[in-house]
Amino acid sequence: MSENIYAGLQQLGATTALPDSPETAVLERVRNPQADVDYNVRFTAPEFTSLCPMTGQPDFAHLVIDYVPGEWLIESKSLKLFLGAFRNHGAFHEDCTISIARRLVAVLTPRWLRIGGYWYPRGGMPIDVFWQTGAMPGNVWIPDQGVPPYRGRG
Repeated sequence: MSENIYAGLQQLGATTALPDSPETAVLERVRNPQADVDYNVRFTAPEFTSLCPMTGQPDFAHLVIDYVPGEWLIESKSLKLFLGAFRNHGAFHEDCTISIARRLVAVLTPRWLRIGGYWYPRGGMPIDVFWQTGAMPGNVWIPDQGVPPYRGRG
């Protein structure tokens, strides 16, 4: 009988409250049963929100996270709760985007990770933030993130 790689998950299948902050959010991971293969995993959060740390007004972004997993996969409910915890978190666009990426890298130790934070305009100017852990792997199909330069997000 094989090991149940999902046995340790605490949030999936349970009623779980939205964390108070990104710092208190628990990101859960599971063993990657296909760790011998390089492949891309994409998460898209088209309705990400956080707060302006100066005004308290909401900021909105379309996030696209690509990663090539190593030994670990992120559990998607825990990722949704982590991203949702930014809803009441005050930070600039750059800080939110990079904090998400760094937290995922710390939990997963992926072979490669990229994040695109496509922020809707505040004061008439969009601020888009892009980061990746290194050169894009040559042996994996990683499509364009599919978010056009700002001409009205949609």
